[in-house]
Amino acid sequence: MTQNIQLSLGAADWLSLFLHFATLSLLSVGGAITTAPDMHRFLVDRHGWLTDPQFSASIAIAQAAPGPNVLFVALMGWNVGLNAGGYATAALGLVVTMVGVLLPSSTLTYLSAQWGHRNRHRRSVRAFKAGMAPIVVALLVATGWVLAGAQGAAAQNWRLWLLTAVVAVVVWRTRLHLLWLLGAGALLGAFGWV
Repeated sequence: MTQNIQLSLGAADWLSLFLHFATLSLLSVGGAITTAPDMHRFLVDRHGWLTDPQFSASIAIAQAAPGPNVLFVALMGWNVGLNAGGYATAALGLVVTMVGVLLPSSTLTYLSAQWGHRNRHRRSVRAFKAGMAPIVVALLVATGWVLAGAQGAAAQNWRLWLLTAVVAVVVWRTRLHLLWLLGAGALLGAFGWV
């Protein structure tokens, strides 16, 4: 499992955590997972509130679990709180990160969807929607890069990169259901091939 670290977080630290996740919430075009590289920079590199394995495990566990994609934020907050003093602070960390990441983006999404629907005939609104697709793809690639780098030797594992390229081409060029690809990846991992 992951190694816990001992922290001492004050009110200013909790406010900083909330404000950082609230800011990231407004940048999370394509979902909260697209801001994972900056979460890593803030939580692991800058403050040391999480270890690399805790960060990666939070994402992996949440992605494997059924439910919304944003659950990894709750696990990160839980782990920060757990490192800071136990289950009571773990619950505080969970609430701080989840409210921080959900409140601003939900409010902005609601208000902009209302405006966009009223103005959907405008060329600028259509151009904005079309221009967001490459940004989302780039943010997802950056997230994958950070997660692969956190595994250390994964950056030199040519089989992993080859599998990634093959899956990307299959997703792009076919209509094969993603669950088949997930199953194939699980089998390859279980046999130790990647």
